[in-house]
Amino acid sequence: MSGDKGVALPLPPLREVIARHGLSANRALGQNFLFDLNLTGRIARAAAPLDKGSVIEIGPGPGGLTRALLDHGAREVIVVERDRRFQPVLAEISAAYPGRLQIIEGDALKVDASKLGTAPRRIVANLPYNVATPLLMAWLEAGTAFTSLTLMFQKEVADRLLARPRTKDYGRLTIATQWRAEVKRLFDVPPRAFTPPPKVTSTVVQLVPRSEPLFPADAAVLEKVTAAAFGQRRKMLRQSLRQVLPQAEEVLLAAGIAPTARGEELSIEQFCTLARAFKARRVAGARSIGPL
Repeated sequence: MSGDKGVALPLPPLREVIARHGLSANRALGQNFLFDLNLTGRIARAAAPLDKGSVIEIGPGPGGLTRALLDHGAREVIVVERDRRFQPVLAEISAAYPGRLQIIEGDALKVDASKLGTAPRRIVANLPYNVATPLLMAWLEAGTAFTSLTLMFQKEVADRLLARPRTKDYGRLTIATQWRAEVKRLFDVPPRAFTPPPKVTSTVVQLVPRSEPLFPADAAVLEKVTAAAFGQRRKMLRQSLRQVLPQAEEVLLAAGIAPTARGEELSIEQFCTLARAFKARRVAGARSIGPL
């Protein structure tokens, strides 16, 4: 086939490439290879449209999802991979899709994805489980730098992202995520879909960053309040919040929240109201709740 720009050359099956390069998953880096073409194609279709701007993939490994994104019309895919063993494999994919794949060798935690490529930016990734949450928080803090995030997590993490008040999964991660983005569960992926199979089911989730947070609040204060509220989630708020503000009961009452309530009972709107009340108390010259 032609090697002209944008015209894909044939690539051998992924398992054959893995065997030829003698590659194996590194558990310390949270690696699990996804070979199922139906699943990688399904993820790519869920992230569409891909023909404008840049698609950013974190931890591509041998490039199963990378191939799917390119096959489904991605104009430009930028991959960030810290494991040097995969550089030759990714280079082969780049040669097969001339001018459409950019490879960055580095740690995704140290790369500002919001500065990569051009808008509209979409992140699509089978995230390494051990860094999934800090990566997500960093991307959400970048706000509308990203049009969408189509990501695979452990199912238990996805459950926390999607949780509702008064459920066991509802907590700090729920509030931090839903405050900044709309979250939708797409589909589950069984362990057998991976090599080696993980011990847990995975879930693909799509997040669309909000143009503004759901309710007004200072992000640092909101984080401090939710950390205290869920640090000992069975305690009443008048007790759990004392570690950040001695006058917790008074502030709760002023915010219209029952001091006997527990963190899991409050809506995101109520937590934002509480965060504003805490900040107002500090600004008014009350006893400091510590550095924010």
